[in-house]
Amino acid sequence: MMRPLFYGLLGLLSLPAWAETQSMPLNMTQGVTGVSQQVYSLHMTIFYICVAIGIVVFGVMFWAIIHHRKSRGAVAASFHESTRVELLWTLIPFVILIVMAIPATKTLLAMEDTSQSDITIQITGSQWKWHYRYFGEDVEFYSNLATSQAQINNERQKRDNYLLEVDHPLVVPVGQKIRFLMTSQDVIHSWWVPAFAVKKDANPGFINEAWTKIDKPGIYRGQCAELCGKDHGFMPIVVIAKPQADFEEWLQVTKTAQREAKAEELRLLDMQMPMDELMAMGETVYNTRCAVCHQVNGQGLPGAFPALAGTGISVDPAKKLEHISIVVHGRNGTAMQAFGPQLSLKELASVITYERNAWGNNTGDMVQAAEVQAILKGEQL
Repeated sequence: MMRPLFYGLLGLLSLPAWAETQSMPLNMTQGVTGVSQQVYSLHMTIFYICVAIGIVVFGVMFWAIIHHRKSRGAVAASFHESTRVELLWTLIPFVILIVMAIPATKTLLAMEDTSQSDITIQITGSQWKWHYRYFGEDVEFYSNLATSQAQINNERQKRDNYLLEVDHPLVVPVGQKIRFLMTSQDVIHSWWVPAFAVKKDANPGFINEAWTKIDKPGIYRGQCAELCGKDHGFMPIVVIAKPQADFEEWLQVTKTAQREAKAEELRLLDMQMPMDELMAMGETVYNTRCAVCHQVNGQGLPGAFPALAGTGISVDPAKKLEHISIVVHGRNGTAMQAFGPQLSLKELASVITYERNAWGNNTGDMVQAAEVQAILKGEQL
């Protein structure tokens, strides 16, 4: 009985490598990086060890139950202790743990080695979006959920990448070692992309490091893996890995676009946008950035987010500058974020104008880019 069981275990532990790489929908993803392959191999090794232990334990148990049952006249042995048994059940688990610890330690050391990186990207989590900054490249942007509120509310058909699509994905090159510096500006988030075997907490006031080196181009998706608030499920991650030449082209195009956007903002300071243009853009910005808390109708959520319709600073003519300041700088101790770093001057002016004139507020106030710029620079409070 024991000899066939022993040979069966040897066969299980010596399964060919292709058996591990077959498609298993419920198994861990193999990923597209060297580290992710190491993690997958470690996972499968530990899995097979656990399977072997289970077969041995349950095999011995059922063998003992069958061959030492009462109907066969078996009589229970009477003993108190056995030095040999004590040594066996101490040494065998110790050896198993050592066998598991060696590859696990190698993998963990590889995951933490962020030295000699080619690119460094700072990742900052905030409720509920990601901010990416490329060190030494003067490129930075926010990445927001691109799934529309209509899809979330079942008013429109959901797309294939429902809740896993963003407006500005992170773009990286393949074949380069990429170092990530992760932090947060409010609560704890966690940047997780399974295909890279990267999952690292973003803690406010601290910087954590991780790295990856992607083997093949593609689009890879992940999510915030920390319960970071009411919209935790609406904080996806999308990474596009491009060949080096395509990445360099994207980087130059993005740099040019961001420089032109800054120049356009400076030109706006001398312009007066008409009410209809402010309201049209303001509604779009409000529905994508503000409605999730203050609701599309401006009624807010009692006890959590204040109403903007017919009450508060949004209808008080004397508090126009305070209204601008709160939208630009946020409000400490609340869920109100600082939108100054996230939106353009035009978008900020438009959304504040919209809030002061939508839902019957009708203050007639128009906010221009120059007023927002003054608040950003601290010239008016």
